[in-house]
Amino acid sequence: SAQAPATAMEALRAAGRAVLRSPRLARHGLGLRRRRKLPESWADMQEPLLEGMCFTLKYLGMTLVEKPKGEDMAAAAIRRIVATARVGARKFQKVILTVSPRGISLQDADTKEMVENISIYRISYCTTDKLQNKVFAYVAQSQESGALECHAFLSPKKKIAQAVTLTVAQAFQMALDLWEATHAGR
Repeated sequence: SAQAPATAMEALRAAGRAVLRSPRLARHGLGLRRRRKLPESWADMQEPLLEGMCFTLKYLGMTLVEKPKGEDMAAAAIRRIVATARVGARKFQKVILTVSPRGISLQDADTKEMVENISIYRISYCTTDKLQNKVFAYVAQSQESGALECHAFLSPKKKIAQAVTLTVAQAFQMALDLWEATHAGR
């Protein structure tokens, strides 16, 4: 539809605010300037973010959650996923997670096969875990069942997990800006 429902935009605003308020997010010095993996300012980041910024992570798993957002809910969900992942001595799927204002897409790093595309409107929360600080997680509503799912990923470094979380927050903001720009004249 040409006009997204107001509730979807409210959800987008709330999710963006929740991510940006996240206390464990080091917004200023991501420490990645040396390697030039991320642009230094938001203005420099808008263009690459439109195309999609990629991160290579290991998929730890998924658990169902009751609430769409909240630090305690996310921490408990991540603990469950990590505990389950430790029990199963399987090799984790390496994925390329691409963040853009359209949402998050997951691609198998080895086969290049598309795993999933998650619309930005279905994502309600994302975080870097306080204790498992190399773990990035997001909560999204399943397109098939409508259930709330928390998906967790292991990054090689804490700073990468924080960078993914910050990039998703900026994607929320950009999606909101783009939506408002297209609906300004109506």
